[in-house]
Amino acid sequence: MRAYKCEGRAEELLKRYDGLEYFIPKRYAVQVYHGRKVRRLVPIIPSLLFIHASQAQIIEFKKSYNFLQYMMYQNTQKQWEYITVPDTQMQDFIKVVSQYEENIVFFKPEEINLEKGTRVRIIGGKFDGVEATFLKVKGFRKRRVVVMLGGVMAASVEVEPDLIEVIQ
Repeated sequence: MRAYKCEGRAEELLKRYDGLEYFIPKRYAVQVYHGRKVRRLVPIIPSLLFIHASQAQIIEFKKSYNFLQYMMYQNTQKQWEYITVPDTQMQDFIKVVSQYEENIVFFKPEEINLEKGTRVRIIGGKFDGVEATFLKVKGFRKRRVVVMLGGVMAASVEVEPDLIEVIQ
């Protein structure tokens, strides 16, 4: 969903609301706050948040707080549908993005060509069990894997080659 310029407010309300799980992808950034540089967690993509709940639960929440907007896309029949992310894909994405201290690079789907990549599973380490696409990213010397999230975004992290297993 989108919470235009108020993801902080959305996070506070979602914390207090029973039955809704949510995730806001964040990273550390240095910002100037009252004239001082401060290292703070900030959203990776402003206004973007993920909610895990039934349609009825979301509708009930939106009755009270209508500032949240659905993210939608046009399917092949030119009909508008809600963007939904499969649970396993979301869990892999959360596992990677939640490592705030890691050197994570984020991409829009159009910035990478995933057809060229090989599907891999990470075995061991912080990202154990994550399924991703292996590729060489221009400008990076080390090997990286990309965890693609539905067509919404992708995250890329460095992984040691001995922790990568090819998925057939």
